Amino acid sequence: MKPKFILGFLLIMAAVVYLIVSSTKASAEYFMTVDELKAEGSSAVNKSVRLSGAVIGDTIQYDADTLTLTFEVAHVSGDNNEIEAQGGLAEVLYQAVNDPTRSRVQVVYIGVKPDLLRGEAQAIMTGKLGDDGVFHADELLLKCPTRYEEAVPEQAASK
Repeated sequence: MKPKFILGFLLIMAAVVYLIVSSTKASAEYFMTVDELKAEGSSAVNKSVRLSGAVIGDTIQYDADTLTLTFEVAHVSGDNNEIEAQGGLAEVLYQAVNDPTRSRVQVVYIGVKPDLLRGEAQAIMTGKLGDDGVFHADELLLKCPTRYEEAVPEQAASK
């Protein structure tokens, strides 16, 4: 009778492991920069991706009736050591936005316009690249480094 219990336990464990592995693969997202997304080409279409880039301020358009937000992001390195070597995130975002040779991608997001959306903000978006080359974001997170840099001296002085 013991071998039946052992066999049953092993089958249940195998099923649990299979379900965990298959669900992890199905919900996996790849973190990419604009250059990496462009390099993937058509193989990146309809793949769930987390994309990071610098918001180009003069491309921001928002339709409050349809809650449709469109803007472009420019390539920013995903390597923190490289960002620090180039003078920090604020400098890297500034350079990315003002360099017309940087790779760019258009983004469409349906939802309320975030307060932090402005030029030179770092956008981290989750979504999919469409056949038309437009990135359709389901989630949009923004980081505005200049806002935090201004607060640093006050924080340091109060300690």
